[in-house]
Amino acid sequence: MSPRATPEASPFPVLRADEPVGQVGNGGPVQVDAYVDVLCPWCFIGKRRLAAAVAQVADRGRVEIVWRSFELSPLQGRVPGPTAAEAMSQWWGDQADTRIAQIRSLGAAEGVELNLHKARPVTTFDAHRICHLATAEGVADQMLEHLLRAYHTDGLNIADPSVLQRLGAEAGLDISKVRSLLAGDAYADAVRADERRAAEHGVTGVPSLVIGARDPVSAVQPAAELRRLLEQALRG
Repeated sequence: MSPRATPEASPFPVLRADEPVGQVGNGGPVQVDAYVDVLCPWCFIGKRRLAAAVAQVADRGRVEIVWRSFELSPLQGRVPGPTAAEAMSQWWGDQADTRIAQIRSLGAAEGVELNLHKARPVTTFDAHRICHLATAEGVADQMLEHLLRAYHTDGLNIADPSVLQRLGAEAGLDISKVRSLLAGDAYADAVRADERRAAEHGVTGVPSLVIGARDPVSAVQPAAELRRLLEQALRG
């Protein structure tokens, strides 16, 4: 990855997590709480499909995305262990190669390179904290994109502070703010609040979308179906 001083534009209209939400339907904005974890390859696929769905919505300026934290493996440590592919082989046995190939193929169809043989699961708690900082700075989508690519494509350790600092700078964050965050516990409460919110809304896996306070739905659905759900919510 090459360092970048200026973040790229986000494909999503973004709402800060602490901003009030307007009325759903009847001309007001529709908030979409998108629960993701960097460890999840489906989240990379779902992010692409959600972006495609939003782009197809005529009134997309009223769709406001809030990226929410969800830890799939909260007991993971900072030191990488077996690869994601190796873990999947333990889960799925003889079906593993076929299912891994399917995930990689679906990712490729969305322009995503999922190198499950390189990605090694670690704790994502600090990555989620940085995403909250990025939300406050208006670059949440860019930050999440860099984290997903670093883990799933480049096989980087996203629990390593030096990696997180570099990714934060590439996404457009002030590196001094990233260093300060990593040295303390900033946004830890925000991560936990997202996880409580997920439980309250019935979110049990990722990627999940809560569209306009409705029941959670999977973000891995085809973009056309996600578009239908968004337009339905916009109509109220």
